[in-house]
Parts: sequence; C-alpha cells; structure tokens
Amino acid sequence: MGANPSASLTPSIASDHPGVAELFAVLAYGEISAFYRLAEEAQLSPSMKGKLALAKMAAAEMNHFETLETALSDRGIDVFDAMAPFVRALDAYHDSTNPSTWLESMVKAYVGDGIAADFYREIAGALEPEVADIVRDVLAETDHSEFVVDEVRNAVAASRQDKDRLMLWGRRLLGEAITQAQFVLAQREELTELVITATGDLNNIIALFDRMQESHAERMAVLGLI
Repeated sequence: MGANPSASLTPSIASDHPGVAELFAVLAYGEISAFYRLAEEAQLSPSMKGKLALAKMAAAEMNHFETLETALSDRGIDVFDAMAPFVRALDAYHDSTNPSTWLESMVKAYVGDGIAADFYREIAGALEPEVADIVRDVLAETDHSEFVVDEVRNAVAASRQDKDRLMLWGRRLLGEAITQAQFVLAQREELTELVITATGDLNNIIALFDRMQESHAERMAVLGLI
C-alpha cells in the first residue's frame, strides 16, 4: 500500500490519553459489526469454499474484538458502554453500503474494511508501543483476503459488466467511509484530539484522507478494478 508516514513517528500520545479508550471502542464496534456482517454475507456465496472463507474471516474479527474488549477491561472500562457512542455512525455506514451480491460483499470485505484500517493505522505510529501493538494487531489483514482477491479478479476478468459495476461500488465505499469518519471525529472530542496530536494539525488530517484515497486506489487495482 502507499507510504505511511506514521510508521516513523516518535510516540507522542501517552497510553492513558482519554482518546485511546475511544480509539479502542470504535475499533471494537467495527470488529463486532464486521463479525456479524461477514457471517451473514457468507450466505451469499455460491460455493462452500466461499462460505468457509467468510466464516474464517468472521472468526478473525471476533478474535480482534476480544483483544479490544480485554484492553478496555484492563482500563476498567465496559466495552458495551464504550462502544455505544459509535453505533450510529458505523451502522449508518453499513446500512448505506449493504451489498446485494456476492461480488459486492467480497469487494467490501477487502476494500471497505481496508479504508478504515488505513485511517487507524496512520495514527498508530504516534501511540505508545503497548497501544500501537494492539491497534496494529486488530487491523492486520488475514490470509483469507487472498481468497477475496482471486474471487474478484477472476470474475471481473470474465465480465466487463461486473467490472464496471464493482468500480462504481468501490467509489461508493470510499465516499461513505470518509463521510462517516468525519462524522465520528466531529462528534468525539477526545478521539479528535488524539488524531490531531498524531497527525500534527488539521492540514495533516486532510493529507491523511488523501493518502487513504491513494491506498484505496491501490486496493482496487489489486482486485483488477482499474
């Protein structure tokens, strides 16, 4: 993926910064939402291989959720209370990007989830190592993503109609993801302060969104959607 300036940042955010708990919380709701979504979308698969691949991806998301639940519990924070402020925005994103076909669900699993991961991974370099390690661990791509790549590339190579439709779908995923990320930042002061501290200033946040778009384009290219 594209260059990640955060990788060379000196940690500047204390592990007890209140925004860290909010970061864990929004990630936790993202993971549990992905678990339920993938488990449901597995039914769209035309093959047992596809159903199993999404089931494994869903299991990985649940493991990530449990990691974040533990991290919040260690801070004396109830995961359900912590996630509550983020339910509206993340549910709105998923409601507006509900896949209607197997291929749309595959692209969302690879591209849509990657957009969110890019955003949070960008700021990980400014976090203390014990916090950054948790963030990077729960955002790590799994081997199952290779199944998604093969499935989509083969389909779009065989059908120009599918390719055109999925290119539009990818642009929609990007637009909705950025809209909801901006909404979350506007609503959560401590998380916003953490992101500003990590990136430096508002201009760098704009640059962050630009890099997210570049990484999105790279993912789309990997899927053959260029």
